[in-house]
Amino acid sequence: MRRWLPMLFFALWSTHALADPQLTPPFPPQSNTLTPHGAKQEATPAEKIPASLLKVPAGFRVELWASGMPNGRSMTLSPKGTVFVGSRFAGKVYAVVDRGDHREVKVIASDLHRPNGVAFHDGTLYVAEVSRILRFDRIEEQLDHPPAPVVVYDALPKDEPHGWKFLTVSPDGRYLYFGIGSPGNILLPPPTHATINRLDLKTNTLEVVAHGVRNTVGMAFHPVTHELWFTHLARDWLSDDLPNDTLNRLTKNGQDFGFPYCHQGNLPDPQFGVGHNCADYAQPVLNLGPHVASLGMRFYTGQQFPAEYRNNIFIADHGSWNRSQKTGFDVTRVVLDDQGHVQKFVPFVTGWLQGDNTFWGRPADVEVYKDGSLLISDDWNGAIFRVSTTQP
Repeated sequence: MRRWLPMLFFALWSTHALADPQLTPPFPPQSNTLTPHGAKQEATPAEKIPASLLKVPAGFRVELWASGMPNGRSMTLSPKGTVFVGSRFAGKVYAVVDRGDHREVKVIASDLHRPNGVAFHDGTLYVAEVSRILRFDRIEEQLDHPPAPVVVYDALPKDEPHGWKFLTVSPDGRYLYFGIGSPGNILLPPPTHATINRLDLKTNTLEVVAHGVRNTVGMAFHPVTHELWFTHLARDWLSDDLPNDTLNRLTKNGQDFGFPYCHQGNLPDPQFGVGHNCADYAQPVLNLGPHVASLGMRFYTGQQFPAEYRNNIFIADHGSWNRSQKTGFDVTRVVLDDQGHVQKFVPFVTGWLQGDNTFWGRPADVEVYKDGSLLISDDWNGAIFRVSTTQP
């Protein structure tokens, strides 16, 4: 009975329960519990990060690229090659500068409230907190003495549940896109929540472009069609195997993706789905797996990988927190045809999960680096890994 009390409490009150201990030697010592959004407050020393356990397809290699960024999550890249990294619990924003034989990590902002989302455009770094958007002007010229941020917009909801945001800039540079998550696991959200929004940087006006999105912490524009694609985290506490997190495509503004009435495109919610037809809502492009916690995603636009990787999608699966056997904890690859239909969905980087329930890291975001390699942030270790080809 005791085992079921946390689950019952969550189902009734939309709060969170603790999972089982995860890590055993010889992995680096970590917290012995994993909460829904669990993270360590310190970075793992580089020498204790077992990067050799990571596996990639033949023709590729993976290495530890940078470390020392507690809770480093979402990434964005400047044209000059600086990698900016947001965090949640650390409240910091980092800048990673490649010095050739090593990477220098600088803290450019501290004491922010869940500064998860970062986006770079035209010399300016944008940072999304829970209730406001900030900007750091001419930041690359001032990495050692960062300027105070300028508040761009400060009228966003202040809810903590799913309040952290992923941030991206539209292809024309005019809009900042981000989600406002549901303020709980499963409920009827206010009209402002469970949405994807865009902020017009010219007029400072906010517009909802998608509804029914419980929580998205990863989105990117297709390099050819410029349509917005995003990952979508489904609700908890239905079962181990339902519902799936999904990959979605916004084909027109105003689409509704079903939350809280329907999940994964075809699964009515037992509480809120009565009287609703799942076919009436925008359908996912792909089911990604149950509770895998698909976060950051990017289209591959580099030149280093083989030609068949061009415009593929890479997705960072942060990993399940309440499933009896863990799932996720990897980076997957989605191959699309010219019409945006899925041709292949395969693992790309694995090894953070050892066995059924032992993990030593949690991928949070992916970014295509200036040389065409793929960077992967791991917020559990406060590190970034780099995947490159073995060909010169």
